[in-house]
Amino acid sequence: MRRVQRIAMSARWRRVVQAVLYEAIAVAVVAPVLAWVYAHPAMSSLALSATMSGVALAWNVAFNAVYERWESTQRPHGRPWGRRIVHGLAFEGGLTFLLVPIMSVWLHVSIGQALVADAGLLAFFFVYTVVYTWAFDRAFGLPASARESSAA
Repeated sequence: MRRVQRIAMSARWRRVVQAVLYEAIAVAVVAPVLAWVYAHPAMSSLALSATMSGVALAWNVAFNAVYERWESTQRPHGRPWGRRIVHGLAFEGGLTFLLVPIMSVWLHVSIGQALVADAGLLAFFFVYTVVYTWAFDRAFGLPASARESSAA
């Protein structure tokens, strides 16, 4: 099997690169979908998507710092699919708590209606988060917290 050369990064730089790439792809996908689904002007949807992305970017960096600290204490090391799913659920759950009020205000709907509106985004982002982190780990390698050498 051919061995892939990976880019070595510090933990902090890895989190920043991971989060920025994640959000850039998300904005590219979400903005046009929001414009189409909610019949909002493209600029309004882009602004909402960028606002949500900014919140998500800050959440991504903070969440992954805490998650990786916890992950470094777990056995076995690595990122089995169960752990990836827990990561995706915890990340998206916290993000929902942060973004639903923003969507409610932006779209001029109730919190309940914003939660329903967010449901499609949640489904997309749950799958996207799990697949993206898997692909990122394949491209850049596992973080120190998931490698055997990071035993606490």
